[in-house]
Amino acid sequence: MNFEKYANEHREEMLKDLEGLLRINTVLVEQPEVSEAPFGENLVKALEYVLNLGKKMGFKVKDVDHVAGHIEFGEGDEVIGILAHLDVVPAGEGWTNPPFEPTLIQDKLYARGALDDKGAVISSLYAMKAIKDAGIVLHKKIRLILGTDEETSSRGIKRYLEVEKTPDFAFSPDADFPLIYGEKGILSFDLTAQYEENNILSFTSGDRYNVVPEKATVVLKEKSSLYESYIKEHHYRGEMNQNQIIMYGKRAHGMQPEKGENAALRLATFCNQIAHHPLLEFTEKYLMNDRGKDLGIDFYDPEMKELTMNVAVFDLKKEQGKIGINLRYPIHWNVKENLEKIKKLAQPYHIHLEVISDSKPHYVNPNDPEVHILHQAYIQYTQDTQTPMMTIGGGTYARSLAKAVAFGPMFPNREDVVHQVDEYILISDFLKSMAIYASAILELGK
Repeated sequence: MNFEKYANEHREEMLKDLEGLLRINTVLVEQPEVSEAPFGENLVKALEYVLNLGKKMGFKVKDVDHVAGHIEFGEGDEVIGILAHLDVVPAGEGWTNPPFEPTLIQDKLYARGALDDKGAVISSLYAMKAIKDAGIVLHKKIRLILGTDEETSSRGIKRYLEVEKTPDFAFSPDADFPLIYGEKGILSFDLTAQYEENNILSFTSGDRYNVVPEKATVVLKEKSSLYESYIKEHHYRGEMNQNQIIMYGKRAHGMQPEKGENAALRLATFCNQIAHHPLLEFTEKYLMNDRGKDLGIDFYDPEMKELTMNVAVFDLKKEQGKIGINLRYPIHWNVKENLEKIKKLAQPYHIHLEVISDSKPHYVNPNDPEVHILHQAYIQYTQDTQTPMMTIGGGTYARSLAKAVAFGPMFPNREDVVHQVDEYILISDFLKSMAIYASAILELGK
């Protein structure tokens, strides 16, 4: 069956369903006291939206505590999972069009979540529909499994796996083609200190550990005459309003800090000229290199490549302060030894290190038969036999299972706009990915 032909025939309804999902602002809102919507009402609304789409298509659906759910078809005891998520990172500032009002310009559909990960949710759902509409009977259960807090701590998918059968094999359409068989470890930690700095009343920047901060704000006790010359000298973007100074940078995914411009680090360097704060001094001395070289924790693995470091969150108040850091580390990097290195360097500054989370590296044999099926489905619709399968620094739901990989939806040589302002998905890629997923599901389901 030509699944790409099916995708093109259903282009308008696929776009309509995707645009409806994109209009729901699914930035997570923590409200643990609300049992019906612990991650916010909009994430429940988005989950219900997609489950209802599945129900209208004739699939079985299930809501798991309003934090996860699945859409299912096929028979048998074995389960093939498709692991996708509905939450998005905050939109940030500077969008050309409203981030939650999808805008189609030629082949590009702009909206927060278009590429990460709502486009893949809809293309995966229609891949299942294409097989169902063809009357093909599968002898394994296919489940499109939907989580609602992948961008924070993946509690939704953890809850799902507590109460539902773990898939025998799964793929997560939340990364790159042709296929991701390994993911770096993800370590987040805070550096904290109690210290009263008379000149800096507050320093705030960053909203997520997995995002390079695009804006940093400092409130000073007194206005500084040096800031204007500082930003001119370094060709930075910034402004000053009385005793408040603002630095601008460029937002990027935390796994690729080199693609962003870290506003917090730029402003920390300036603040060290006008104040003395141990966290800011430690930052300028040890945290400016995004490979961790100044800390002595840099590392390279032939398959997973370099360790990366994103200095993501600053929250300094008059008497206490915190810096949040996110590391993406290769499979053979020693967590315990390297944390001790950082603690030793921080000790003279009276800085305390607290680990927030540590998700270990994930790896699946690239020669596995199911991996081969996915790769062949990609080749079938692209004729691309040259681009190798790879490992990444990002984290997907694939790491929640022993046997799962990430698979699309971004094609090789495309602009990476994940977590960035003016995120978009190419409609031609959106349709082609549906065909690839349908082919893969068909072969896995046999």
